[in-house]
Amino acid sequence: MSLKIVAEKSPIKKSVEVVVIREYDEKKDKEEVEELERQCEFGQQQGNPSLITHLLGDPLGRIRHFSTRIMMVAEFGGEIVGVIRGGIKDVTRGKKAADLPVYVKLAYILGLRVSPMHRQKGIATKLVKKLEEWCKEKEVDYVYMMTDCANEASINLFNYKLNYTKFCTPTVLVQPVHAHRKPISSGTAIVRVPPLVAESIYGRIFTNSECFPKDIGSILSSKLHLGTFVGVPKKYLQKWDPLKGLPPCFAIMSVWNTKEIYQLQLKGVSKLTKACCLGSRVLDAHMPWLKVPSIPNMFKPFGFYFLYGLHLEGKGSLGLMKSLCNFAHNMARDDVACAAVVAEVAQWDPVSEAIPHWKRFSWSEDLWCMKKLQKKQGIDDSQPLDWSTSSSSSMLFVDPRDF
Repeated sequence: MSLKIVAEKSPIKKSVEVVVIREYDEKKDKEEVEELERQCEFGQQQGNPSLITHLLGDPLGRIRHFSTRIMMVAEFGGEIVGVIRGGIKDVTRGKKAADLPVYVKLAYILGLRVSPMHRQKGIATKLVKKLEEWCKEKEVDYVYMMTDCANEASINLFNYKLNYTKFCTPTVLVQPVHAHRKPISSGTAIVRVPPLVAESIYGRIFTNSECFPKDIGSILSSKLHLGTFVGVPKKYLQKWDPLKGLPPCFAIMSVWNTKEIYQLQLKGVSKLTKACCLGSRVLDAHMPWLKVPSIPNMFKPFGFYFLYGLHLEGKGSLGLMKSLCNFAHNMARDDVACAAVVAEVAQWDPVSEAIPHWKRFSWSEDLWCMKKLQKKQGIDDSQPLDWSTSSSSSMLFVDPRDF
């Protein structure tokens, strides 16, 4: 006796799962997004030492300080497989019209992640396009993003698929925090100025720069802002009134507590290198007077301070800026969770000459790419129509919220 199985010819409807892009729901999505972030470990490159980014329990942390912000997730088969964040701000465009700064509405894309198991399926493209649609609804003029010049996947996506263009390539300077304190010049006075005074000073300095945020006051009043400091020669100190102007020679700097939002970790380093770094720390901790250039423990998650609003003027101001940076280093030294001090400046900015850094940890080109979304009305016709392809100023303000 045998059984014969006969297949009936009947139409079978196959369910086709689609990628759904929706807004992030903090109550429902938090744990799943945190797991996705852990899977992606941004910055990891096989075979090479690299810095990995660790968010600190708040997926919205990197955009909370934007007044207008959004976070979107990509859902596939009931699972979150991608995420993107964006914030909007009004910034200066680098030129004036009738002696007034020209502002444009600029959106910043950050935190684009796609699960390793779902890459090469167009999910990242869908996320960016959906975010751009949201930007257009908010009447955003330009949208931009930052990436490492070595990140080929990101460059291919934004430059070749989504028509973003190279805008500028600032330099990122990293100074490890040593166990010993760094010297402040005996002829330099460092004055901490309150947020309202700092806002006034920055308004005068950066009005004609690029990317200076109109809401600088909210940045300077944030709990992550650790202070604005002005370095002046001591001979000017008694005569200088911060409310009335600036001395002929000065340097200014603000410090942002990035470690409260996310941390970094150096991976892919040999055991021998780790042992040498440990030896340098031990020697520096026990004999600080030797001023050994020790390397802190960057092989576990560490925090860092970000220096922004750096500017100098006058003869001898390079020395003032160096003292300010050493002052920030000493602030970080007193914070056990902080292992580095970081700054990002335009390549042509003379301030870069005064910022102490290690070339091994720094990188010369941080790629900024920009895209024009719609025409800005009311701008002087003599100015270039597309700011994204016509960088026009010698000064660039790096917003600490963007880093």
